[in-house]
Amino acid sequence: MSTTTATPSRAASASLVTAGILWGTGGLAGALLAERAELSSAAVAVCRLALGGAFAVLLLGCTGGLRALPRTRDAMRRLLVAGVLLALYQACYFAAVSLTSVSVATMTTIGSVPVFVALAGAVQERRPPSPATTLSVLCALLGLALLTWSPGEAAGDGNVVLGIGCALASGASFAALTLVTRRPVAGLDPLRTTAFGCVVGAVLLTPLLVLGPTPFGEGVWPVGLDVVALAMYLGAVPTALAYLAYFRGLARSRPVVAALSALLEPLTAAVLAALLLGEDLGLAGWCGAALLVGAVAGSYVRPAR
Repeated sequence: MSTTTATPSRAASASLVTAGILWGTGGLAGALLAERAELSSAAVAVCRLALGGAFAVLLLGCTGGLRALPRTRDAMRRLLVAGVLLALYQACYFAAVSLTSVSVATMTTIGSVPVFVALAGAVQERRPPSPATTLSVLCALLGLALLTWSPGEAAGDGNVVLGIGCALASGASFAALTLVTRRPVAGLDPLRTTAFGCVVGAVLLTPLLVLGPTPFGEGVWPVGLDVVALAMYLGAVPTALAYLAYFRGLARSRPVVAALSALLEPLTAAVLAALLLGEDLGLAGWCGAALLVGAVAGSYVRPAR
């Protein structure tokens, strides 16, 4: 019996790594946008998905991709599911942040994604995850804990149990997005999935602006050049380009590899904060970063049956 390797191609690997790094820059851009424009977290999420979808639709128009849009049930169902999962991922994450803390919400959400994907693969294949997959996931979880855990932020004023539940729901939504969008649908390429998935997600999240606090602060939204530049960057780079790269890389990668690549998001954000904002990661943080890099790199070179 011949065997094949499930190792991702170089192009797929590059796409997934690019997505993880670009998502990491989105954390810093979103935080700066919220501070300078006095936006709530829900408003930043809506802005991110809406602008990301708009940029992707614009790119579709420039490349002629809007001329022959698929109108099949499978295509419509895929776009709706992608939009719902993107909205759930964002909404549950920000709910977890409000109930716990940024560190706890990030660690639980991002860390649970490869676990959910590995468990789903085990159920689908009717066998436990391979030792290499288990080792990669455990190293990733330990590295993420060392990188993001802050004991001073662990005790929040909200319901911690409910917050962790929201973070797990967020992670499960992203894991489901990874598993669902990996299967091809006729007429839907990564750019179309990105464009209309983000648009649907933004529409679904819009009611949060009405239910939550005033999204633009007490006064008029200060539309300065810095705010516009941050908003454009947030929509174009860590949203449109990042999700496009992620969906493109999914086509020729194992789902658990894609899920582990998402761990590059908090790693990139932490390194940028250390380099640009002067934040000290400490010995534990740098050890966690090294473990994350090792876990992600190991998942790419591991052969599978």
